[in-house]
Amino acid sequence: MNNIFIQLATILGASSAVGYITHKLKLPILIAYLLVGLMIATITLFDVKQFEVLHFLPEIGIAFVLFLVGMELDLREIKSLGKPILMASTLQIIISTIAGYAIAGFLGFGTVESLYLGIGLAFSSTIVVIKLLLEKNDLTSLYGKLSVGILLFEDLIAVMILLGLTISPSLLNLGFQQLFPVVTAFLKIILIFGATLVINRYVLSGIFNAVSESQELLFLSAIAWCFIYVAFALSLGFSVVIGAFLAGVGLASSPYHYQIQGKIKPLRDFFVALFFVYLGTQVNFSQVTAALPTILAFTLYAVLVKPIIFLLVLGSFGFRKHTMFQAAVNLSNISEFSLIILLVGLQMGLVSSASLTVIAVSLIVSTIISSLMIAKSGYLYKYIRSFVNFFERKNYRHFSDKLESQELLDHVVLIGAHRVGGQVVQLLKREKAPFIVLDFNPAQVERLLKEDISVIYGDMGDPEILDSLNLGNAKMVISTSPDIADNKLLLEDLKLRGVNIPVIARAESVKQARSLYKLGADYVIIPEVLAGDVLLNLLRDHLNSKAFFKDRPRIELEKLSRKTLAWE
Repeated sequence: MNNIFIQLATILGASSAVGYITHKLKLPILIAYLLVGLMIATITLFDVKQFEVLHFLPEIGIAFVLFLVGMELDLREIKSLGKPILMASTLQIIISTIAGYAIAGFLGFGTVESLYLGIGLAFSSTIVVIKLLLEKNDLTSLYGKLSVGILLFEDLIAVMILLGLTISPSLLNLGFQQLFPVVTAFLKIILIFGATLVINRYVLSGIFNAVSESQELLFLSAIAWCFIYVAFALSLGFSVVIGAFLAGVGLASSPYHYQIQGKIKPLRDFFVALFFVYLGTQVNFSQVTAALPTILAFTLYAVLVKPIIFLLVLGSFGFRKHTMFQAAVNLSNISEFSLIILLVGLQMGLVSSASLTVIAVSLIVSTIISSLMIAKSGYLYKYIRSFVNFFERKNYRHFSDKLESQELLDHVVLIGAHRVGGQVVQLLKREKAPFIVLDFNPAQVERLLKEDISVIYGDMGDPEILDSLNLGNAKMVISTSPDIADNKLLLEDLKLRGVNIPVIARAESVKQARSLYKLGADYVIIPEVLAGDVLLNLLRDHLNSKAFFKDRPRIELEKLSRKTLAWE
């Protein structure tokens, strides 16, 4: 098994086969990767240590995921959620560390080992949550931003804890000499964030403008930048996660970030598959039976108690119950950082391999359960919304989650005001038709409010949001959202309400369109099909007409201008 191609063939072949089964069962594919890792760990034919490919390639997947996230997220929007993110992260880490320490101590672990296990329980998985948010197109939703903000702050805390744990072999011997490296660590944080701002402003734009004429050079330069900044972060003692994320942030404002994202995503998916297989191989089954009570307690805590902590904190800030429920479900797992923390403790002789097994198995089981909960969160919410109602503050709303009271009659409900939706807004304004817009992009909402357009900030997967649209008195619903799950939920909700009005929805494929028609959609837009129809009509009418194309670029650019359309 020394040949890297044999190793990759084994891993990828098994992942494809198990992935096909999970896909047919409509389960997240990362579950397949974890199961393959468990299979490799259990089958005596394989020696996990011989899989050198799993020793270094998985971290590249982590780097690519966080690099793309850094490019996609608008930090200004996350900054507006700073206080709830800070409070939710800090309180959860403190409470969970104490709880994990108490559970481990009660079940027979020593003082220092219990503390390590408590710290391991406190963190949620950035890589798992972000991958699932990307699959559901929820990364830019309000609860997506809350989840990612909390996760990134937790990662920073985890890095600081790792630095602290490596300063001294004993946490009980902290003195001035041990505190000095901590001060150095804070200075390093200032250095890495400051370098990101300076390089982003004065260096990157010039480099990428110079290489943008060649797609190959653009792609290569982007990967080089990612690895260079990860190496810089590692040299300062930070993790791959922090370095790759900040590298992505540096390119977030680049006009080329869409091309870069499109080229890196296939690489990301390949390496991420290896990462989750690697996690599955970390289980030592000879120790599982003895550690089963602790594993069970930690797993139940991660999937049940941690979400309740987040519900309590986010509820106190005035978020709607659907928003805080989705964020809480996203964080109901254990982090890959926890494994690293336990590995450091094991290398220093402070914890046993049994503790590593506890965290490894709890991580895998909680990831599988959490993945199912996240994938089916819309349906899960329907059954426990009355329980979540207990955590919602009725007399206060966080400004990011406010609803505007609307008194509309015989109106059009437009879901999504970007691109296609932006043109619909312009048409409805010209026709002076009453309408209301639902959008979860804060920039779009702010722009529409400036134009005195009735708009609600929120997600159509939230039943309370749909309540505010006055659907019973509407004359039409238009959804430009590409999310098939949300469109299905919308149609099911309309049916439950007994609302019988024309519904125009969007699909990304013929298969999706058929499913929407079956659920009651009256007209389904498939962008690629419409584009083909437009092209055929254009060629039919102007194939032999040079005059039509003579001034066409200017005319089309005028159509695409910000003055003409309602979107950028």
